[in-house]
Amino acid sequence: MIGMIAFARGRKSKKNSPLIGGMILMAFPYFVPNPVVMGLVGGATLVGMYLFRE
Repeated sequence: MIGMIAFARGRKSKKNSPLIGGMILMAFPYFVPNPVVMGLVGGATLVGMYLFRE
């Protein structure tokens, strides 16, 4: 859900950080079977979107 919102916000505002972060948040759960790693990757993506905002 957060990925969809970030992707839509990035597409609407023409900013790369939420656009790419939203795509990562929507896609990576299909490739990561471990819930702990999934939480770490999701958290790192959200922190990255916050730190590297434009």
